[in-house]
Amino acid sequence: MMQRRKFLALSLLALVPALAGCPNKPAPKGPGGVISTTGGGVIGPNSMAKKLTAGLVTDVGGINDKSFNASAWAGLEKAKAELGADTKYVESRQNADYVPNLTRFGKEKYKIVFAVGGMMRDAVREVAGKYPDTFFVLIDGEDVDEKNVRCYRFKEEEGSFLAGALAGLMTKSNIIGFVGGQEMPLIEKFQYGYQYGAQTTNPSVNVLVGYAGKFNDPAKGQEVALNQMGSRADVIYHAAGGSGVGVIKAVASKPKGVWAIGVDQDQDALAPGRVLTSMVKRVDKAVFDACDLLKKDKLERGATVWGLKEDGIGLSEMKFTKKDIPAEALKKIDELKAKITDGKLPIPTTRRDYEDYSKNPPAP
Repeated sequence: MMQRRKFLALSLLALVPALAGCPNKPAPKGPGGVISTTGGGVIGPNSMAKKLTAGLVTDVGGINDKSFNASAWAGLEKAKAELGADTKYVESRQNADYVPNLTRFGKEKYKIVFAVGGMMRDAVREVAGKYPDTFFVLIDGEDVDEKNVRCYRFKEEEGSFLAGALAGLMTKSNIIGFVGGQEMPLIEKFQYGYQYGAQTTNPSVNVLVGYAGKFNDPAKGQEVALNQMGSRADVIYHAAGGSGVGVIKAVASKPKGVWAIGVDQDQDALAPGRVLTSMVKRVDKAVFDACDLLKKDKLERGATVWGLKEDGIGLSEMKFTKKDIPAEALKKIDELKAKITDGKLPIPTTRRDYEDYSKNPPAP
């Protein structure tokens, strides 16, 4: 009998390595729009403490906005592929969802949680102190005075300036448009950078400005763009998140000769040949950078600010439209980019700065 028990015990022990090697199955879709995906691989006896668990809370634009939130998720998917992270997101339907969504990840003891959007600053401040073992990363927000909060910000005005400079060179009517999501300081950086860039290359240009009022209303974005085209705008730049998809749709519905300019992600493929360029904002790069630093135990509180010089902002490759852009126009954009990265060309971020700078614009 003793020998039989000994044999069974040894048999069970022999099964342990095989069981440990079984791959983890992806978790099913959860409630509230949450998708959980695993990083895969074998979890050894000491690796649970080191496993990178990363959560992402979207703003009201949602994960499929083809813009800001989608770019953040792309960065987290890269962290899954290259760093073996377990990743999950939850969508916020309204501002009141920010605190409970961030809290959910804190309670689940995630190692890092991304709050995508400056409007979550107060929510991050409220939640972060309650979960000191979780690192919270705020995208587009001002600094939060908690030891476990890191902020990533961008010089959107620099890339928007280049978008405006190109629009000023490409317009035939000397009327171009800008469509924002909500009127707020962040989106004003896009607007005034764009206006200043257009004025720099085309002093005769007139910029029509409209706002959708939301970041998740494509129909409203389309309506604003159609109104601007009705006033002869032939290049329209949006900084409107999901609402901006409607801007591109409006442009694509018209005969050639009218261009859209995308934002955040490379949106050129949304309407090939009709999106002149996109002002790419590397939110994906910021998300992956934070995950990588945490994995290396090097993530610290504070802020990171990226512009053209740091490759955090820039124009898309224009693979569908470069053939339609005169060589001298592309050369001019490269020259202006060099001036910005060299610190020789300051770009306004507010209406007051724009009005001051416009009195003495740089030589085109």
